[in-house]
Amino acid sequence: MLDQKIKMNMVWYKNAQGIGHIKSDNLQTQIAIPVSKGGSGEGADPQQLLISSAVACYALTLAYMLDRKKVPVAGFFMDTEGNMAKGNQLSITHRPHVVLSSNASKKDISVVEALFLQAEKKCHIGQLLVKAGVPVGTEGKVSIDAGDDLTSDYIEKNQMEW
Repeated sequence: MLDQKIKMNMVWYKNAQGIGHIKSDNLQTQIAIPVSKGGSGEGADPQQLLISSAVACYALTLAYMLDRKKVPVAGFFMDTEGNMAKGNQLSITHRPHVVLSSNASKKDISVVEALFLQAEKKCHIGQLLVKAGVPVGTEGKVSIDAGDDLTSDYIEKNQMEW
């Protein structure tokens, strides 16, 4: 018996220089072959999609764990870097930054630091990648809210839509 069924739709326009679209219940994105491989580069490529799956899994796992531990989170953002070495060896490093509310304790900081690694071990996508030989690591940071809105600053700095 299946626990979960995910249905996706895809359409591709034209040749290798064309573009495609992927759609699912809560996902809609454009895909393309990278320019370096003769494509248009006008959409996400397979490596970006794979790494974005690892990002989403890790971030959602960490957010869930922070909530379950009742950690006073003011904001949370993350940079993730995927590196492709010779021989197509991929490695992924997550760099989460959790901002705690000004009333957070030293114990809260310790809990967050422990959760960085626990989330890495509990993220199903990350663990699938590790089993496939992809090194996945985490370099987390915790700070206390000092009145600055670090999360909004991050959104603006990275030109993210919100």
